[in-house]
Amino acid sequence: MEVKNIVVIGASAGGLKAVNQLVSNLPADLPAAVFIVIHMSKHSQAAVIVQHLQKLTANTCKVAENNETIKAGHIYLAPADQHLFLKPGKVRLLHGPHENRWRPSIDVLFRSAAAAYDSRVTGVVLSGLLDDGTSGMSAIKRSGGVCIVQEPSEAEYDDMPLNVIHNVDVDHRVLIQDMGYIIADVLSKPHHALHIPEDVKIEADITERLVSNIEDMQKLGTHSNFTCPDCGGGLWEIEKDVHKRYRCHTGHVYTALSLLEKQGEEMEESIWISVRMLEERRNLLLNMSFNDKGVAGSALVSDYQRRAEELAVHVDRLKKLLISISKTGPEDEGYL
Repeated sequence: MEVKNIVVIGASAGGLKAVNQLVSNLPADLPAAVFIVIHMSKHSQAAVIVQHLQKLTANTCKVAENNETIKAGHIYLAPADQHLFLKPGKVRLLHGPHENRWRPSIDVLFRSAAAAYDSRVTGVVLSGLLDDGTSGMSAIKRSGGVCIVQEPSEAEYDDMPLNVIHNVDVDHRVLIQDMGYIIADVLSKPHHALHIPEDVKIEADITERLVSNIEDMQKLGTHSNFTCPDCGGGLWEIEKDVHKRYRCHTGHVYTALSLLEKQGEEMEESIWISVRMLEERRNLLLNMSFNDKGVAGSALVSDYQRRAEELAVHVDRLKKLLISISKTGPEDEGYL
């Protein structure tokens, strides 16, 4: 039987606890299929998470498999290091470029769900850092779906819920304990199909094909002055999304926040390389001054030592700069 309703859930830092609580509150025999993306390390075991989720619900929990048929009353979790992508009646797993620095990406799931199921999609954003899920939730709303976010004051990390609230017309901003009956109420109401925005369909198609072309990019936005941190290609600024995003031809996608974060990391890495090179040059100068004592004359030795001292000053300044730009937070490799 064709599945008529889809629920998509996105979570990141602090989100596993929230997902557990939400799954435990979902009604049994749910008249919908549920899909979950949690930001996790590529070495994480999704099967272990599913085993725990199954203890919390009478609905069937499983790790999503490529090309399997979507079934109502099933809860599908994205496997590590693969995008979870929806087609009408089918699940696709894609090893495409990262979006917002993540694979699986919440935006990929949400956007593909909107393109495949229009107003029959209910999106849920839980605890997490930065803003993956905001663009995808906008696609859901623009396609006629329903938007639910965890109350930010309850979330362990409130970035993701707040970013959705600030950029999307949220239908329900609630505590997790109330989400179960709200989702059940949403699913009980008839849906009214809306026209799916062309840009939503184009981006979903690009993600599935793992390739884009100039014509597609021109429909989505304009060429920016920025380059992709992953492949070095030019980034196009997406125009029709309320949340500023950038996409390259290869398929990497960055929100402004995630691009800023990535640029900061690359800048820090470059400075560390400079520190290493300066330290090596300083040590070489000191070795040369020691070896040339009494041979090349005191003037040359003094010059080596002076240059080494100047390099030490530059190294110290660079290290202070690194300390000033360093940030703390969950590891980029995953929150699980």
